Amino acid sequence: MTIAAILKHKGRSIVHVDPTARIVDVAALLTGHKIGAVVVLDRAGQLLGIVSERDIVREIAVNGARTLDMSAAQLMTTNITTATPHTHVHEAMALMTLGRFRHLPVMDRGELVGIVSIGDVVKRVIEDQTIEVDSLKAYVVGH
Repeated sequence: MTIAAILKHKGRSIVHVDPTARIVDVAALLTGHKIGAVVVLDRAGQLLGIVSERDIVREIAVNGARTLDMSAAQLMTTNITTATPHTHVHEAMALMTLGRFRHLPVMDRGELVGIVSIGDVVKRVIEDQTIEVDSLKAYVVGH
């Protein structure tokens, strides 16, 4: 199973911000959409970085309330691992686990086409395993 299957099910909606967005507004966007990260795009729609809840909390621990007035560009992670729609779900899970991040932008021919979370990936793996177990049970019972 590939990332394309996850995007087909969850959709390709991408919540994004401009690099000049204030962190207080980013936090409100995260809360409003009930998500853990937003991508930062330039005016041409190119991926510049990602800002997660963890990034915000980490910065608040260092700089306190001043963090809320910082820009997304100041706080975003720029060394981003990405996937493609053809990336296998297990490979995506391994990337996220080894890299210790929870959100994976999906690129196709240089264009951002979606984002998946570790929750999306784990849910898909569990669904696939459930189908496999049910198939094996049916095979054993049928023979």
